[in-house]
Amino acid sequence: MAAHRLSPFLPDRVWCAFALLVVFIRQETEAVRCYCDPCENSHTNGTCETKPGGACYAAKSLTSLSKNDVLETHIWGCLAPEGGTLFQCEPLPVPQRELSMCCKEGDLCNLYLNLTFEPSDNPFEYDDMSPEPRPENVVPIILLISLTVCLIFLIAIFALVYLRCRRQQRKRKQLLVDCEHETFIPHGNTLHSMIDESSGSGSGLPLIVQRTIAKQISLVRSIGKGRFGEVWKAKWRGENVAVKIFFTTQEQSWFRETELYQTVLLRHENILGFIAADIKGTGSWTQLYLITDYHDNGSLYDYLHLHALDTSEMLILAHSAACGLSHLHVEISGTRGKPAIAHRDVKSKNILVRSNGTCCIADLGLAVRYVSETNKVDIASNTRCGTKRYMAPEVLEETLNENHFDSYKQADMYSFGLVLWEIVRRCVLNGVVFDAELPYYELVPNDPSFDDMRKVVCAQKIRPTIPEEWATQEYLEMMGRLMTECWNPSPAARLTCLRLKKTLYKMLEELEGNPK
Repeated sequence: MAAHRLSPFLPDRVWCAFALLVVFIRQETEAVRCYCDPCENSHTNGTCETKPGGACYAAKSLTSLSKNDVLETHIWGCLAPEGGTLFQCEPLPVPQRELSMCCKEGDLCNLYLNLTFEPSDNPFEYDDMSPEPRPENVVPIILLISLTVCLIFLIAIFALVYLRCRRQQRKRKQLLVDCEHETFIPHGNTLHSMIDESSGSGSGLPLIVQRTIAKQISLVRSIGKGRFGEVWKAKWRGENVAVKIFFTTQEQSWFRETELYQTVLLRHENILGFIAADIKGTGSWTQLYLITDYHDNGSLYDYLHLHALDTSEMLILAHSAACGLSHLHVEISGTRGKPAIAHRDVKSKNILVRSNGTCCIADLGLAVRYVSETNKVDIASNTRCGTKRYMAPEVLEETLNENHFDSYKQADMYSFGLVLWEIVRRCVLNGVVFDAELPYYELVPNDPSFDDMRKVVCAQKIRPTIPEEWATQEYLEMMGRLMTECWNPSPAARLTCLRLKKTLYKMLEELEGNPK
């Protein structure tokens, strides 16, 4: 009665919602009979009954037997309310080989579920398709291919370089006779006796000895380094020798200096004595040897730093150095004559002092020859240049006539004038001696550039200072005049080396009072 009395006050929509809720609750609380195959119990007559809230389900699976043959498998059954209904009843977002559906709208409702794959959802079409490479997968592949190509390219370059080096080594070895089958110098002979007994050309030891001497030499200690290589004191059969070891990059310099030292009639007491040239090495390394006489006093530069000179010693050093340079400059005609040679790198470090106090000219790596038969100047093809501090004005200004051989001799005389200045500075005068210095020491840095020297020598026309004290001593004053004539700005006005040698000899003769 109460509900009936309240009904006029409730809207129709509320009554409808209430009725649906009652139906839903009833549906959720009632059990449903479902078709099952296979069934858990064989006595159920092909049906099963769910618990309240459960559902009926049907499932279909596909199995590929071959490329064109597919086996279908169907399953029907009951789902408990607490068991995987969500997983089995929700459709999957992508095509799979299994399809399942469920229902709870009445008994045996799962017999009428439509388990059909869409034509576009064929799950087996993906088996024959390879996944497309994603952009992030393409980059490593491209990088790997690029690295492989670069590695192959580098290996090819290294192989070419190696083969080229091997070819050069074989070429050098062809210049030598197999040392295993050559005869060494008999014991008891000396270097100079072997040289004196040779052809007499002054070209060092006989060639067969030169090709074996490197194996018999033991290096003692390094005595100097330069841009060409390194100089060592060494021993051969108990005798001291100097070994100039060239860098492999300076092979042209080694060939050039060896060729010049082997010039006929070059041997002179004031030119460094050449002994032999040889190549020592294996397949992995190579040393280019130039073997010469060894002098304990070292270079004139070192000697002047350690010794103060009297007038006689000064004149002997200057005269002997001039004799060596004059012998280079002069041409000796004849069947076995000597060509005229210009040094092109005259400096105190390239002049050695012998044990008797005389000098000898060394380092002919930059020298040029005058071939009188063709009237041409034979210039070395190496890339070395002279020492900037000692370069003549015409060399610094690049105005030297390279086709005129006298131009090179005149440039040598300018450099020799600076060497005379270094020698005379170390001569004791009234108990006082100047320190040993290089030319232009007060005007340019230790390693001057072309521009530094060009500014001082060419633009400002400065020459080394001649102290006023030299005017009080006859021989020092004469030496000052000689060096001034040697470094004259005009190449043609400079003294020739032959003229300088004769003048120095006359001065030495007067000093000793013993005419020769």
